[in-house]
Amino acid sequence: MTEQQKEVPEGGERKSLRLSRPGRLEIKKTVEAGQVRQSFPHGRTKTVQVEVKKKRTFALGAGGGMTEVVAGAEAAKAVEGTPMLGADAIDHLTVGERATRLKALEEARRDDELRRVTEADALLRGVDLAEERAAEAAAASQSAPPTDVEAAVARAARALPKVEAEEEEEAPTRRRPGKTTLAKPISIARRGEPRRRAGKITVTQALGDADEERMRSLASVRRAREKEKQRAQELRSEGQKVIRDVVVPESITVQELANRMAVRGADVIKSLMKAGIMANVNQSLDPETAELVVIEFGHRVRRVSAADVEMGLAGDTDDPATLSPRPPVVTVMGHVDHGKTSLLDAIRQTDVAGHEAGGITQHIGAYQVTRPSGQRITFIDTPGHAAFSQMRARGANVTDIIVLVVAADDGIMPQTVEAINHAKAAGAPIIVAINKVDKPDAKPERVRQEMLQHGLVVEAMGGDVLDVEVSAKTRQNIEKLEEIILLQAEILDLRANPNRPASGRVIEARLDRGRGVVATLLVQRGTLNVGDNLVCGKEWGRVRAMLDDRGGAITAVGPGTPAEIVGLQAIPLAGDDFVVVESESRAREITEFRRSRERERDAAAAVRGTMEQQFSKMAAGEAKEVAVVLKSDVQGSLEAIGDSLSRLGDEEAAMRVLHAGVGGINESDVTLARASSAIIIGFNVRANPQAREMAKRDGVDIRYYSIIYNVVDDMKAILSGMLKPILREKFLGNAAIREVFTITKVGRVAGCMVTEGQVKRGAKVRLLRDNVVIHEGSLRTLKRFKDEVRDVKEGYECGMAFENYQDIQPGDVIECFELEQVARVLA
Repeated sequence: MTEQQKEVPEGGERKSLRLSRPGRLEIKKTVEAGQVRQSFPHGRTKTVQVEVKKKRTFALGAGGGMTEVVAGAEAAKAVEGTPMLGADAIDHLTVGERATRLKALEEARRDDELRRVTEADALLRGVDLAEERAAEAAAASQSAPPTDVEAAVARAARALPKVEAEEEEEAPTRRRPGKTTLAKPISIARRGEPRRRAGKITVTQALGDADEERMRSLASVRRAREKEKQRAQELRSEGQKVIRDVVVPESITVQELANRMAVRGADVIKSLMKAGIMANVNQSLDPETAELVVIEFGHRVRRVSAADVEMGLAGDTDDPATLSPRPPVVTVMGHVDHGKTSLLDAIRQTDVAGHEAGGITQHIGAYQVTRPSGQRITFIDTPGHAAFSQMRARGANVTDIIVLVVAADDGIMPQTVEAINHAKAAGAPIIVAINKVDKPDAKPERVRQEMLQHGLVVEAMGGDVLDVEVSAKTRQNIEKLEEIILLQAEILDLRANPNRPASGRVIEARLDRGRGVVATLLVQRGTLNVGDNLVCGKEWGRVRAMLDDRGGAITAVGPGTPAEIVGLQAIPLAGDDFVVVESESRAREITEFRRSRERERDAAAAVRGTMEQQFSKMAAGEAKEVAVVLKSDVQGSLEAIGDSLSRLGDEEAAMRVLHAGVGGINESDVTLARASSAIIIGFNVRANPQAREMAKRDGVDIRYYSIIYNVVDDMKAILSGMLKPILREKFLGNAAIREVFTITKVGRVAGCMVTEGQVKRGAKVRLLRDNVVIHEGSLRTLKRFKDEVRDVKEGYECGMAFENYQDIQPGDVIECFELEQVARVLA
């Protein structure tokens, strides 16, 4: 039997195969097409074709036919995060049962989420959740139970703000770029009316659980807590505002000013912007502006100056009762080769202790002698030539008495006059020592007469200036000179307080290879001890060792006594003041201020005309310089040479000292000279082997000197060679025109007679008519008879023709001359 026969029931009619529902057999459209307009930046748009495909699901219905599942699929898409049901659990469910099951799962998920949010909010608010729920239950039991409609309305009302808040948070992300969204009009509720809720509400939210409440997000709660804390802190700070004393220096940055007022830098910037000043936190303010800002913030201003670090550095005035006698400080001055050194040697021989010590060292500019009576005299030696005028001026300022040495055979010289002027400016008394009286041509009376021209009247002529005739060679009247010095010191009544911190002047400073920086100091007040912290000009240090003028170690030095100290950090300038301070930090603070002031002064002095002027001079070849690197053995010589070199030159050529230092020539000096095409000058110093090898390899010129005159003369010769030569006119002769001839292809030719000197071919000529110059040019031809000649002497006839000039007449005079270049020399 076939299968068709099995399907036919017995005794029944045979059924035909047909569809369960009438209609055509077709496939429904599963794709929904449409168009969407995309927006891009800068106003560009684009139309895009969109297709949405839907998945069709079929299940066995209650009548045994296949039906499409719609509600179940949409409910399944609506529920995100719902746990999937097993295949065995849902195969036997109908569509309605499955929708009920999905709805229950959705409500359970919503309740669980609401519980977590409620617990988190209670934790932030610090409220016990169990007690709050018990209170709500008690309040609900006392009131009548709401109806189903009222409960649904209440749930919808609670859900609306939450949906509205979520839409407000998501609105910026849904906003398309390039389009402006218009704000919705705000509806104002009337008084007494309940506030109308805006936004959308879903059926699920309206028919949700009655116990559901709208909860704030955790981020919103945190923002509210931070605002409350900030508001409380501001109120607390306003109630307890601290008024401070703000120190305002000469220059202060915005950030530093804000830190001193304990405010934010942005607040100070806002205050400056209100005053019309645009500044950032790193910009410096002048003291007046900073003072106005401090006053605006309600603080007290205390103005200070950077120079306040030097306040009290000099100390108080000494009480006359504390003063004790001190040795006189005598400076020996005079012209070169007038016998100053010889006279000092003669005075040194009278020193009782000097015979045992064997003299003084070369670089100490101050030393002390002791007479047999125990009286002491301090001498300061100064160089005699013109380059050391600054040293003589400093010596005159620190001295009590000036011994002016004048040679009896030479008389008053330029440096003698300069020493007189320095002595008058310092107000120090002068003792004239007329030296070399043992020479046959000595004329002491002429010296006294010449002194009158400069305002010095000796006692022999009725004045108040002491004088003595001495001879350093024969030691004539040396002791008398010492007695006169002590007599003058007794008249001056020289006293000082030894029981105070020391202060005085730097006489000389140098760099020693084994000991470092060595400085010769003259103590004027107080007592200098080993271990003291002192400030010398813009350098500082601590006295590690101290020597007297004979090289012996000492531990203390009183007023009016020179000493050589070791321990400074750098080489001070000769003539700088020194003072003992209480601590190393104070010494550092003072030196930092002085260095900054020195840098500002150098920066202001370095401005030499505008850049346009400099460029124009360089383009025209007018600005010429000779750069030098100067090294010397002592600070005094270094300063004297630098001052002499800076005075050389004029507007066309000048000398510029790139670097000046004390010590030997090293590799860094050669590197600087090579980079600047400079000359290295070594005065009583030498270059180390490495520097010599580098200079030889790089072609750097190193010149050694021991006499300052040679340095000045060589640099002057170099500058003179850079100057443009002078054109000087040299007269050759005159020729009188006797006759004028006209020659074809040549022009007018003058027949002349040389009346004076000679006439040369190619020389410059002038045509004089009635002693008036009417033409100046050069000769084109010079002939004697028919031959071209080089020159024609006086008394001979010749023929001459001018270059590009024909207006010549009989009786005119031709003046012949030539130009020669003469080298210029600096004055």
